[in-house]
Amino acid sequence: MRTGTRRIVATGASLGLALWLAVPALAQDHGGKGLWSVYDEALKGAKYVDLTHTITPNIPVWAGFSSPTFAPAKAGKDLEGYAAKGDTFSFEKHGFGATEYRLPTDQLGTQLDPPAHWAPEYPAIDELPATYTLRPLVVVSIVEQLKSDPNYALQVTDIEAWEKEHGTIPEGSVVFVRSDLSKDWPDPKLATLKEFPQVGLDALKFLHEQRHILFHGHEPLDTDSTPTLEGEYWLMHNGYAQAEGVAHLDQVPPTGCLVSIGYPKFGGGLGGYARYVAICPADWQYGVTIGPDDAPLPKSDKPLHFDEAAGMRVR
Repeated sequence: MRTGTRRIVATGASLGLALWLAVPALAQDHGGKGLWSVYDEALKGAKYVDLTHTITPNIPVWAGFSSPTFAPAKAGKDLEGYAAKGDTFSFEKHGFGATEYRLPTDQLGTQLDPPAHWAPEYPAIDELPATYTLRPLVVVSIVEQLKSDPNYALQVTDIEAWEKEHGTIPEGSVVFVRSDLSKDWPDPKLATLKEFPQVGLDALKFLHEQRHILFHGHEPLDTDSTPTLEGEYWLMHNGYAQAEGVAHLDQVPPTGCLVSIGYPKFGGGLGGYARYVAICPADWQYGVTIGPDDAPLPKSDKPLHFDEAAGMRVR
């Protein structure tokens, strides 16, 4: 296990080294490639691991919110010679399909919480800077601790132990806390658990005030199980964002990867449906690589169709 970890650290360092070596060369790049060199030398051959749950009508949702619903989109007005108001758009009649989503909250699935979620004096989702795009990714596991305590919270000592093995957490990085709780997704109980893997307040303060990370993330839908949600309260009221409902952290090494961060830019949004993708070294065992099937995308012999029982389009 440790041998494998050291190998991934080394290959992760190779990815970082390629990026580090490429950046100074950009100033001398008279060929006009710019950051394309970074893509060619480090990102094109990397492994990409999706850390995001799919939003469906039956995902776990906090009891204070209702569940999302999907339906085929309908014409909102008469379109002369094409569709009457109320007509359901269809591939057969109109040549395309569309979906009407009822999303009763911006707290669904894998999320990015801006600080305005709790503290309106701080930025909303559309006010987060464009620099929330690509960062070093750190994965700290508490899987072993949870075997004896399902309500275990990440401690400063866990972070110090991680750093003793892997080195200091990089400034500006994203730290995801692995618990493997996401393996139970989409079990509805995940939205009702009273005990679940936590991130302790002291650990959050250490990560932000001592290591100056960008934000942290966790697999549960809450930061902690304290009566006041003290960790989330402290984060939001001090201008920090956080990720919730992160998935597949068992497929990412502790160090050496980057994380791409995507989310819709809702005006004044207090939460965000997020897409996180880990970008890992080329010889990492999980993930997919860039290839010829990316465009055009492969054709399926099972067309999408709306399934009333599932409440969504399925193949």
